[in-house]
Formats: sequence, structure tokens, C-alpha cells
Amino acid sequence: MRVATDVAQAHRGAKLPAVSAPAVRTSVDVRVRYSETDRMGVAYHAHYLEWAELGRTEHMRRHGVRYRDLEERGHLLAVSEAGLRIVRSARYDDLLRVTAWLTEVGSRKVVFAYRIERADDGALLATVWTSLVSLAADGRPTRLPDDALAAMRPLAAPPDAEGSNA
Repeated sequence: MRVATDVAQAHRGAKLPAVSAPAVRTSVDVRVRYSETDRMGVAYHAHYLEWAELGRTEHMRRHGVRYRDLEERGHLLAVSEAGLRIVRSARYDDLLRVTAWLTEVGSRKVVFAYRIERADDGALLATVWTSLVSLAADGRPTRLPDDALAAMRPLAAPPDAEGSNA
């Protein structure tokens, strides 16, 4: 699967589960703003992570898990690791399509993968992955609420029967 390969490359050798069936995905469109670019009209690299966050929060929201609700219940999701592979530069005024999906859901950690494409021609611009840990208000790792786990687990890409990695 091309997407799994792209994300595995972005992950730079870290183990990501291979997929035997596609994960549930969410796509959002975002336009590159002038303030996100340099004088040449090229998007600054850190914005790819911000665009991934938009995809992630919308993916969770559409499937019944809102960050705001988790925080009100004393659970924070903090990015513990992130990887980014830029294939082509996003440019000022490009309409981007950010697609997000879960690759792993554990009791205290979730891992998301993303594709950032130019919406008009589907050209792959970047692959991103983020690993988030669940923290209590005091900063200690804590288990995600059962209802959040129940909502997220069916969305993740199931592991390949052989348990191999992409």
C-alpha cells in the first residue's frame, strides 16, 4: 500500500503497523496563507505539523472524540514524537487536502498518520506521523477514558495477519 510506505518512510525506521485493510480516514482542506510562507512563496516546514493537527482534531471530532471534552475530563493529549517527510513544497495560495487516520490506539498512546496533498491535482506534498500520549492534569501518563478508546479503536488500521511492518 503506497500510503503505508510513505508514512513508514516519514517515520524513519520506527515500527509502524502494516495494514491489511484501509483505516477510516478524514480529509480536510486548508489554503496556504501568505503568513505561512517565505519570500519565495514556499510554506515553512513547521506549518505541515499544524496542518496535520487540523486533520487530527477533525478526525477525532467527526468520530465522537473532541479534545475539548477530553481536557474538561482531565485528560490531555500531548505530542511525544513526530515525523515529517516533505516531497514537494506547498506554496502560497495552494489548496491542500490533509488526510488523517489512526495507525495505533493503546490505552495511553495513539499514533496518527497523515498525507498532505495539493487538492487540485492530488500531488503528494508531505507525509507526517505523530504519536500522542494521554496525560493527567499533573502531567503523569494516564489511561484514556474507556469511551474514547471504544470510539477510536475501530478507526485504526488493523495489523497485518503476519504482524509485519511497513
